[in-house]
Amino acid sequence: MNLFGEDALVAGEDPLAPPPDGAPLADRLRPRTLEDYVGQRHLLGDGKLLRGILDDGLGQSLILWGPPGVGKTTLARLIAARGDLVFVPFSAVLSGIKEVRGVMAEARQRIERGGRRTLLFVDEIHRFNKAQQDAFLPHVERGDILLIGATTENPSFEINGALLSRCRAVLLEPLTPDDIVRVLRRAIDAEAGLNGSVQADDDLLLRIAHATDGDARRALTVLETASTLAGPSGALNGDQLEEALQRKLVLYDKSGEQHYNLASALQKSIRNSDENAALYWVTRMMEAGEDGMYIARRLVRIASEDVGLADPFALRIALDSSEAFRQLGYPEGKLALVQAAVYLARTKKSNALETGLAAAQQDVQNTAAEPVPKHLRNATTALMREAGYGEGYRYAHDDPAARDEMTCLPESLRGRRYLEPPS
Repeated sequence: MNLFGEDALVAGEDPLAPPPDGAPLADRLRPRTLEDYVGQRHLLGDGKLLRGILDDGLGQSLILWGPPGVGKTTLARLIAARGDLVFVPFSAVLSGIKEVRGVMAEARQRIERGGRRTLLFVDEIHRFNKAQQDAFLPHVERGDILLIGATTENPSFEINGALLSRCRAVLLEPLTPDDIVRVLRRAIDAEAGLNGSVQADDDLLLRIAHATDGDARRALTVLETASTLAGPSGALNGDQLEEALQRKLVLYDKSGEQHYNLASALQKSIRNSDENAALYWVTRMMEAGEDGMYIARRLVRIASEDVGLADPFALRIALDSSEAFRQLGYPEGKLALVQAAVYLARTKKSNALETGLAAAQQDVQNTAAEPVPKHLRNATTALMREAGYGEGYRYAHDDPAARDEMTCLPESLRGRRYLEPPS
């Protein structure tokens, strides 16, 4: 199966070919040299991993993991161009594993003919399920192809373990605001970009950078939209920028890693009694559209796990916030969740219940399930009384010394402490 015509086995695709006329600004500004590439200094500096690959050639398949718009596709294209590899791009959204198998078969034929090696670039590789990803294994193992998979999802969870073990996973970071400003300034000045037709000061460009969360593609799209609003003078002002930005969309995935990362940040901020961080993280979750009842359930858990006996009233606050949100929903119910998060951050903390529960669970699992001591059993029949049920029981309300003198644990756990006495 030849997907790219008769020349596919010979030429592949030029990884640095200019985009067609009318392409979006982000495509026109895609870096075609390493010098134009912005960001990822932790990978591209002297002696760093990707710099070595670009200088010496790709010898091992890669998984490029990072948020949108940070240069994963561009890096794959630069690696292919500098290594003189046949570049075959795929999107897991648009193509199936059948088409990928055809390309891998062609790559094998190319090697048998003494041709160049093939770099198969699969964008959003996590869209293939783990069974489908098995199709890559023999070809990666034999070296028929060099695979670069790009993903916004954590490879530990989304990439087949066997495939991941044959690849090097590389984490790309969001671009900094200064990085984004550099990209935007180049877009304004470059002949392939706006060619000086728009004027914008660095403060306006910085506003775009902060609104687009380290995503160069989004930033360039905002700039391109704003340029159509600038009028004949080309001078971009704040009102036009606001119109282009509309409402900021917060990067979030309700079922992916962002969901768990933000929930973790909220709990750990509350645990650390950082009320400002707690307010920020709960707000960020709500603005991203997180299910308010999920946040409420998380706060209830925190009230027991991290506050616990230090402030038993905290659980009531968390439960009330849950009920308030259930009745009000968004947006009216936001304040109830915020109130609970800030209260939990401000109040005293104790994990005694958490550690006590863990210790008790361990004893339940690791010790024999001894019978309940007879003095703790109810003697509700004559036969039970004759068997000694209830014998030796002391009523603590009338006999305060019973607290210290009467044991209530099984004999093998006599004296075991899961909790410290209240101060």
